[in-house]
Amino acid sequence: MEKEIRDVVIIGTGPAGYTAAIYSGRANLKPLIIEGHQPGGQLMITTDIENFPGFPEGIPGPELMSRMRKQAERFNVDFIFGSVAEADVSRSPFGLTLDDGRDILARTLIIATGANAKWLGIESEGLYRGRGVSACATCDGFFFRNCRVFVVGGGDTAMEEALYLTKFASEVVLVHRREEFRASKIMSLRAKKNPKIKTMLNEVVDEILGDGTKVTGIRLKNVKSGELIEHACDGVFMAIGHEPNATLFKGQLDMDDYGYILTKAHSTETSVTGVFACGDVQDFIYRQAVTAVGTGCMSAVEAERYLESIR
Repeated sequence: MEKEIRDVVIIGTGPAGYTAAIYSGRANLKPLIIEGHQPGGQLMITTDIENFPGFPEGIPGPELMSRMRKQAERFNVDFIFGSVAEADVSRSPFGLTLDDGRDILARTLIIATGANAKWLGIESEGLYRGRGVSACATCDGFFFRNCRVFVVGGGDTAMEEALYLTKFASEVVLVHRREEFRASKIMSLRAKKNPKIKTMLNEVVDEILGDGTKVTGIRLKNVKSGELIEHACDGVFMAIGHEPNATLFKGQLDMDDYGYILTKAHSTETSVTGVFACGDVQDFIYRQAVTAVGTGCMSAVEAERYLESIR
């Protein structure tokens, strides 16, 4: 098998990965970026981004990712389409095996594999994703001004999403499958005190309704009686959690209980020297494109400094 050894290898091509590539490319480190099978990450399925600095009129997610890629291409960045099948960070240089069988060795490794929102898995959810169905209130809440929206979930994330949406929506309905919310008492109390927030307990989503172009309602099923009731609404927000794409490194890097890669304070360095993590794979708090860009920059700068220290 052909083997390559690179100073910097970046896994992932969302905002964090592209930014790390731009910075390490400008540092003349000739980085290699492994794109995965969905280049551009979650923003490729995001219609309009209105909170990314520098675009006062907003910009579609795919266009922003295309621009980031073109910028990276200016700086001697190599791209490989495909995914990492195996990773070994127990030795240096670090070893990666791609799904096409190619082996790559890396002196520094930047993990920018992101996280995926958890979805219900029903067909109508996918049909209206980006057209009334969302998993990010901070990203899309603005589009639901004076609208009625539903938030699905029962934890702190669901409470946070619901509270944020009250800045825009006329009414927010929290839907949870259990008798009680599992959120912390303080978050539950905040949601309960907000006059814009209503709750529906012991209910699950049976179907998301629409006219073919946008969401027009939601059908809920009572878990006790089995009764189905349709409710008019303009949007449905899923707040049932996220899954970081970090299983490759389970048992090799320190992670929290949810599988997010842990990084050192004020740094993107992981528990293994020379391995860095940026973006949503290590950020379970903000999960924004602009914060991912910031940590992508940090990873590249830290990788450059590490390489200088070992030469």
